[in-house]
Amino acid sequence: MAKPQMSRPGETPQAQPPLNPSVRRHLGQNLRNLYADTLSAPVSERLEALIAQLDRPKG
Repeated sequence: MAKPQMSRPGETPQAQPPLNPSVRRHLGQNLRNLYADTLSAPVSERLEALIAQLDRPKG
C-alpha cells in the first residue's frame, strides 16, 4: 500500500482520488446515525443566546 504524499509548506497538496460511491454512502449513513440524537436534542439556553448574538447586526 502506497503512503500518501505529504506536501511541504508552500506546495500545493496532491489531489486524492474521490471515494468510491459505496464508501461514501456507508460513511454518510454512519454519520447520520451517529449524529441523529444530537440533531434532535433541544438547544440549550446558553447556545440560543450565543446564536442570537450572531444574528444581531454589528455596530
